[in-house]
Amino acid sequence: MDFERYIRDIQDFPQPGVVFKDITPLLKDPQALAKACETLCDMVKDYAIDKVVGVDSRGFIFAPLIASKLNAGFVPVRKKGKLPYKIISESYSLEYGEDTLEIHTDAIQKGEKVLVHDDVLATGGTANAVCKLVEKLGGEVVQCNFLIQLGFLNGAAKLKNYEIKALLNY
Repeated sequence: MDFERYIRDIQDFPQPGVVFKDITPLLKDPQALAKACETLCDMVKDYAIDKVVGVDSRGFIFAPLIASKLNAGFVPVRKKGKLPYKIISESYSLEYGEDTLEIHTDAIQKGEKVLVHDDVLATGGTANAVCKLVEKLGGEVVQCNFLIQLGFLNGAAKLKNYEIKALLNY
């Protein structure tokens, strides 16, 4: 399937000079949505996955679907102050400043195989922070997968110790 036709470019969002990759056209099409989920699952078919970590907020769209299809648990990683239980946190730099991500301390058990999923790999700061959180809890990141990789931002360099897969590469 030509997934690229379902991605809309939004100029100057969230700030001037940035071209935002809008995935909502893909999400509203039932066939494209189903095929994207199937393809993302196929990217990890050689692994036994225990948990799929979805990154706040658009990573929450596909991560639970992937987890369900892989018979794995879903773990949300949220922005600071959004999780109600005991947490650990990781601060990181991103394209437009700094942020902090948090995960529940009981979300991942030592030795569990983890798939990290988010919608876009840009500079790699967010995904790298998530991988650090997973590893602090004793999990093993077996792959980071994304709907979109913006290769020109070189985010893969921050994830050089992990396998990276993306549905689309720009």
